[in-house]
Amino acid sequence: MGHPRKTLISLKSTPYYHCVSRCVRHAFLCGKDERTGRCFEHRRQWIEDRLLELAKVFALDICAYAVMSNHYHVVLHINAAQAEAWTLREVADRWHQLCKGSPLSQRFARNEALHAAEMARLEWPLLS
Repeated sequence: MGHPRKTLISLKSTPYYHCVSRCVRHAFLCGKDERTGRCFEHRRQWIEDRLLELAKVFALDICAYAVMSNHYHVVLHINAAQAEAWTLREVADRWHQLCKGSPLSQRFARNEALHAAEMARLEWPLLS
């Protein structure tokens, strides 16, 4: 069974993390697949662009990255001070840059009146 992220990451221990993601079943992420002759080199720029875009949305600094033929590495610095300075509005706006959010967060983004219990529900994940 998986573990909650809050038990896997300790900003008190270190704000730096080395993350790796790799393809399975001999699939190619980038470069030329010698077996099939297909070239996937165009994906390298896609991955770089996406990493840099996500770093702007989240409180992350990209220290280093490498995109290989079947995997990539990225060294991240979590900027806790930046994230803690964000208001609930800014967190919701950043989240909505990547996904449509929940009906509740959409109502909040439209400045609709919310009850205290609804506001508490929006704020709860930020406090845990």
